[in-house]
Amino acid sequence: MSLKEKLVSSFMAFEDTVDVNSSIHDIRTEAIKTFEAEGFPSKRQENWKYTSLNSILKQDYSVFPKSENALEFKDVKKYFIHEIDSYKIIFIDGKYSSHLSQTTHDGLDVCLMSAALSKPKYKVIIDNYFNKIATKDSLSSLNTAFSMEGAYINIPKNKLVDKPIQIIHFSTGNEAAMLLQPRNLIVVNENAHVQIIERHQSLTENPVLTNSVTEIFANKRAIVDYYKIQNDKPSASLIDSTFINQKQESLAKVHTFSFGGKLVRNNLEFYQNGERIDSTMKGITIIGDKQHVDHNTLVHHIEPNCESHQDYKGIFDDSSTGVFNGKVLVDKLAQKTNAFQANNNILISDKATINTKPQLEIFADDVKCSHGCTIGQLDDSAMFYLRSRGIPEKEAKALLMFAFSNTVLDSVKIPEIKNRITQIIANKLGVNIGFDL
Repeated sequence: MSLKEKLVSSFMAFEDTVDVNSSIHDIRTEAIKTFEAEGFPSKRQENWKYTSLNSILKQDYSVFPKSENALEFKDVKKYFIHEIDSYKIIFIDGKYSSHLSQTTHDGLDVCLMSAALSKPKYKVIIDNYFNKIATKDSLSSLNTAFSMEGAYINIPKNKLVDKPIQIIHFSTGNEAAMLLQPRNLIVVNENAHVQIIERHQSLTENPVLTNSVTEIFANKRAIVDYYKIQNDKPSASLIDSTFINQKQESLAKVHTFSFGGKLVRNNLEFYQNGERIDSTMKGITIIGDKQHVDHNTLVHHIEPNCESHQDYKGIFDDSSTGVFNGKVLVDKLAQKTNAFQANNNILISDKATINTKPQLEIFADDVKCSHGCTIGQLDDSAMFYLRSRGIPEKEAKALLMFAFSNTVLDSVKIPEIKNRITQIIANKLGVNIGFDL
C-alpha cells in the first residue's frame, strides 16, 4: 500500500477518535477529498520542478503515534533558547508535553490547537480564522484533513506579550518511521505585538517526515516577529507551509534559518489586505552532503502604499541542492508599492547546485519593485587580503561567509537568537570565531 492510500484509508479512523464541531468535520472531509484527487506533488508541477519527494515517500510511516516517549528538560535543553524566559508549547512525537511546556490563559491564549478545535468557547475564533488562508494544495489539504494538535495563540487587542513564545516539536524514534502533521493558528489582534520561535527537532536516526501548516493573522497595526530554526538530523524531512494575512498598518517578519535535515521545503505566503503594510521575509541556508532546501515564497500586494522585503542568502557545499522560487504579485489597485527581492548564493563545491527564480508580476503602473539573484564563489581578492594578514584559510572563508550572511542577522530582534544562529553557523563552517556578529 502506498503512503497516499494509507493516509486516505486512515482518515475515517482518525475522524472517529476526535471531538470537533460539525463545521471542522466538513472542512476535513473536503480536504481529504482534495488530497485523494491530487496526491503528493511531483516535479511535473512548476512549483515543484526542482524538488522531488520520491526519496522520502518510500518509508512506511506511522500515521498515529502509539505512545508518548517522555523527555527530561536536561536532555533537550540545548534545543530551547533557554537563555530567555518564554512561554513554551512542546510536543513529543505529536503529543503535548505538559511538563516541558509553559502555557497561559492570563490575558492571552497560548495553548493547544486540540482544545481550540473542540471547546465551544473557542468556536467564534475557529469559525473566523481556521483554514481561511491556507491554500488548498494537496499537502496543506492533507494537513487540514488530519489537523488536531499544534499551537493555538490568540493575542488580544493592545497586548504586548511580555516574553517570546517557543513552539518545539520533538520526535524520539518511538516508531520505525513517523509522519507528523502539526497545525498552528496564530491570531494577533489590533495593536498587539508577539515574538514566536518555532523548531522541529528529531532526536533519532529513524526517518521522520513533518508536514506542518501555520496560519497567522496580523490585524490592524499588529506586529509579528517569527523565527524558524531548522537544524535537524539527516534522517528528518520537513515541509513547512506558513500563510500570513495582514491588515492595515501591520508589520510581519519571518526569519528562516535552514541548516539541517534531509529535505526541507518552506512555503511562505504573505497576503496584504490593507494599506501601509510592511512584510519582511529573510533567510540563511547553509547545507552540505546531499541535503536539499527549497524556499518557495509569495508576497501578494493587494492594496496601495505597502512594502515588502525579501533577502535570502545560501551557502552550499558538497552535493547539496538549494532552490529559491520567489514571487511578488502586485495587483492593479496596489499603487505606490515598494517591493524588494534578492536571492544571493555561494557555491563552495563544484558539485553543489542552486536553482533560483525570483519573479515579479506587476499590474500597477506606479510602483517601485526590484528583484535579482547572484550565484558565485568566495571573492579571491578578499581571501588573499585576509590570508596576507595571517588568517588561516579555513577561518578566512568563515569570516567571508559570516559577512555574507550578516544582512539577515542584522534584523534579528532577539539577541539570544542572533547568538545561537551565529554559533550554529560557526559549527556548520567548522570554526571557532571569538566574536558575535
